[in-house]
Amino acid sequence: MAVYETSRSLNEGVRANASGFLASFIGAVVAWNDRRATRNALSALTARELEDIGLNRGDIFNV
Repeated sequence: MAVYETSRSLNEGVRANASGFLASFIGAVVAWNDRRATRNALSALTARELEDIGLNRGDIFNV
């Protein structure tokens, strides 16, 4: 006969939710910083350089 344990301690779920929230928050901050750095780097390029990679100034803020 098999036994399946369905009860967990409350702390286990809270800890998992807190670490998941922290990981999501850190991921969002890292993604925001990557977009910011990309926009700054693209803004430093000349119009000719942007044209070479197929962008214009208006496209920078959509990155």
